[in-house]
Amino acid sequence: MHTFRRSAALLALSIGTIASLPALAADELHYNQISLRAEVSQEVARDLMIVTLYTEEQNSDPAKLAADVSTTMNKALAQAKQVKDITLRQGSRNSYPIYDTKGQKITGWRERAELRLESSDFAALSKLTGELLTDLKMGGMDFAIATPTRKASEDALLKEAVTAFKARAQLATDALGGKDYKIVNLNLNSNGYPQPYMRAPMMMKAAAMDAASVTPDVEAGTSQVSMTADGSIEVLMP
Repeated sequence: MHTFRRSAALLALSIGTIASLPALAADELHYNQISLRAEVSQEVARDLMIVTLYTEEQNSDPAKLAADVSTTMNKALAQAKQVKDITLRQGSRNSYPIYDTKGQKITGWRERAELRLESSDFAALSKLTGELLTDLKMGGMDFAIATPTRKASEDALLKEAVTAFKARAQLATDALGGKDYKIVNLNLNSNGYPQPYMRAPMMMKAAAMDAASVTPDVEAGTSQVSMTADGSIEVLMP
């Protein structure tokens, strides 16, 4: 009876050892794995102009103040809608109390409302900005990469990154004396697409100094964007 149990245990151990051999063999196939990284980049033009304008007024009567601000903003919106290829967005609008010197009694109210304009037509938006500055103030001028431009750039960089990774993989394979390689895993990541590029509030004269509207000179510039390819390969030896 004891002999049978010992024989059964030995048989089970032998079967377990044989079953693990394929797993060990599979692990041995991956001992020539190496990690690689390739990066490509390009300069992309900031082709979207973003202008923020605002009006800020104060009055002792909050209802009158709100009406005055709305009138100014509605006039600006109506004027901006006459220009093609410009996207209009109303920004933040806030009001807050003004206190006396002791900080105890409310003596009036101040309200600020913003208007955000976006366009790839720099000339048209610059001209409109100069015209609107007769009633509004400049909050900021930004430049960004438009979404279609970003997507096209990413697609081009992705292909270049994969090509660069393959070239580096072949170089590593040759250095190790391998006959070929296969990609085990590959991760692609883009970076460098910035948030809107903030410029100084304005490089122009105040509209109040000249009866004619002032058109600002703009220079959007470029941003360097990149794509990285991180992964590992398995070098196949002769």
